[in-house]
Amino acid sequence: MSDKEFGGANEDLSLPKATVQKIITEVLAQLSPPSANTKSPSDQDKESHQTMTKPARELLITCALEFLRMLSSEANEISEQESKKTISMEHIEKALTELGFNEYIPGCREVVEEWKETQKKRVDRGEKMKAFGGAKDLGEEELLRMQQELLGQAGRA
Repeated sequence: MSDKEFGGANEDLSLPKATVQKIITEVLAQLSPPSANTKSPSDQDKESHQTMTKPARELLITCALEFLRMLSSEANEISEQESKKTISMEHIEKALTELGFNEYIPGCREVVEEWKETQKKRVDRGEKMKAFGGAKDLGEEELLRMQQELLGQAGRA
């Protein structure tokens, strides 16, 4: 997919406003100096942080989308040059370098490692069923019978 193909049909793309607002709030909270007044911490949190106007937030979203378009387009071209059908982390890193954003690569790697750790900790459904007294090995009819029995016991209690 080239820049031309990507740009035309996807102009209505956006980012979730609630998520963007949460990120903005967290970033601005980290950047704002602590207030020297004697208000409670919750009041300080409300008053000591910068806010962003709606037009400024919309501009930030537009800039973020343009960055994502440029990065994904560049990474796509790199993957196509390598005759790959899937964009990999290496393609993203190379695209960041070629676009002059190589200082973001270490942060990206940290995020990927955090994601991998999170994925390792997730318990898949089969593991949950094993922990449920071997119910994984039971058939659907037996599980349904057990469910009905438990509902009946709950109704009598």
